[in-house]
Amino acid sequence: MTEEMKTEAFEEEVKAEETAEAAAEEATETENAEAAEEKTEDVSENTAAEEENEEKDNEKYMRLLAEFQNFKKRAVKEKSDIHAYANEKIVGELLPVLDNFERALDADAASDPEAYAKGMSLIFEQMMTALVKAGLEEIEALGTEFDPNKHSAVMTQASAQYESGHVSTVLQKGYTLNKKVIRPAMVAVAE
Repeated sequence: MTEEMKTEAFEEEVKAEETAEAAAEEATETENAEAAEEKTEDVSENTAAEEENEEKDNEKYMRLLAEFQNFKKRAVKEKSDIHAYANEKIVGELLPVLDNFERALDADAASDPEAYAKGMSLIFEQMMTALVKAGLEEIEALGTEFDPNKHSAVMTQASAQYESGHVSTVLQKGYTLNKKVIRPAMVAVAE
């Protein structure tokens, strides 16, 4: 083989290598482009999935908020109903007392004063029974030590019967309703 042939063969080999390298570079570029497209698709899919999850979370939040608002409305309505009908039971128990008072007022007290007094006493007992059922209790004051939480002292007086600081006279009874003082007893305290 001559030199020229060797050179041509060498040049052909170089061209073949260059073509192979160019083909390899092109294949790599194609692979990189495809990988970039896949990444873009993955990012798009991830973004879409994230948006969908966020939308679901927002929907859950909105439902929860609506449920809470409905609960608040129901609670307000129930509370107003409780206030509106809280006295229904006690009023129902006092209606017979009212009826008896009307009957007593229609009766002639002058014709039989003893029967009239007995009837009033029975009506009073009936009313106290209804109030006690509702939780009313009289505050025991006479002879007890003065307690500013239960008693309202309006005066002091000398007393041989009671020790100093004890209630010597009850001027007006006090009451508790379900253990809460609704009216303190108005009392005089021994000096």
